[in-house]
Amino acid sequence: MDDMDNIFNKRQSILIVNVIVNGKAGDIFVNDSGAIAAIGDGVRGQHKGEADLVIDGDGAIALPGLANTHTHAAMSLLRGYADDMILQDWLSQKIWPLEAHLTGNDVYWGTKLACLEMIKSGTTAFNDMYFMMDEAARAVDESGIRAVLSYGFIDLFNVEKRENECKATEKLASQIRSMNNPRIKAAVGPHAIYTVSPDGLKWCAEFAKEQKIAIHIHLSETEKEVTDCVSQHGKRPAALLDDCGILTPKTIAAHCCWLDDAECTLLGKRGVTASHNPASNMKLATNRAMPIRQLMAAGANVCLGTDGCASNNNLDMFEEMKTAALLQKFFWNDPTVLPAPAALAMATTNGAKVLGFGTGTLAVGAPADIVLVSARTACNTPLHNATSNLVYSCSGAAVETTICDGRVLMLNREIPDEDTILAGAAKAAHELVSRSQSS
Repeated sequence: MDDMDNIFNKRQSILIVNVIVNGKAGDIFVNDSGAIAAIGDGVRGQHKGEADLVIDGDGAIALPGLANTHTHAAMSLLRGYADDMILQDWLSQKIWPLEAHLTGNDVYWGTKLACLEMIKSGTTAFNDMYFMMDEAARAVDESGIRAVLSYGFIDLFNVEKRENECKATEKLASQIRSMNNPRIKAAVGPHAIYTVSPDGLKWCAEFAKEQKIAIHIHLSETEKEVTDCVSQHGKRPAALLDDCGILTPKTIAAHCCWLDDAECTLLGKRGVTASHNPASNMKLATNRAMPIRQLMAAGANVCLGTDGCASNNNLDMFEEMKTAALLQKFFWNDPTVLPAPAALAMATTNGAKVLGFGTGTLAVGAPADIVLVSARTACNTPLHNATSNLVYSCSGAAVETTICDGRVLMLNREIPDEDTILAGAAKAAHELVSRSQSS
């Protein structure tokens, strides 16, 4: 391991020894096709001679890679640019005017920065919606992480604009297919009911069905979205989306704060996934927590997302797990809502399931998406209950090693090109703001 660069982001057989895996001390063997081949107590004896790389976990907790199911990754460049504002003012006065000056180069560097931050904090797969997504795909391809990428479809109820959005959506799906990278998938990204016409929504539903790809949409983030929808269409947002064919088992609906019981039942019936984004919702004061218990009772898949860095302001899924659990308990006035094991499942198995990247579990035959969380750190001392510590004590800074698709992306907190990415992203952000201010 003298030449460290040779071990990163390449397929090799890996023996991980001395970790806590599925609650017990043991080892993990990853074969050179990127799958977990063995887990348990005697694994090191069976596979020691055949591993290209041996990683000593030093008692670390092994976890499935986390899945972030709602991001706008390139908005990492807007981190801290505008905070503490009313949502509509924040968008119209700050975010949208700056985004008007975005280039493909900005999206590339913003996504590179987001991937770096996710790898550093144990996330191995994310679900993204933004613009110039061919550049996002290039960044993801280089990073070694997994992603489902959608172009943010916004037609503003204009026929000509809708045709352009349809073309952009078709183009991205075609570009991603041509990359032939199993770590990167296309999805359809109708932004929301207030930015996309019913005809646009219907087209998105049909295209997703035809291409057999996912749908990524914002749903019932604010009370205004619901009251406007009822006054304009005579029905609530989930019912409108259902009429347009948007609610499917391959649909991820972000936020879902203002759903009523009938809408929760509808989402469960259609097999929709609801992505809870607690930090963003609290920061922008959406004034209601996702009705998580009703959604789960209805059979909806519930998972977790950070939203973009302009409204969070980080991509740390450990922080998001804790925030989700605390918000649910506080808002519904019940400390038993969303216990630690359920919060951890939202960030792992539930997210992996809808993104279609394996099982989100550490099991023989599963993809080797593995993160090692240090046990020799203050937040994990004492270790009465590892799941409790992971959700309530840790931040992403406790992650030491990140492996995705059998490739080591971070080892002992080291990522080979970290300094280059930080410098490139800082430069792109500075130039973006300069362009916007000089126009």
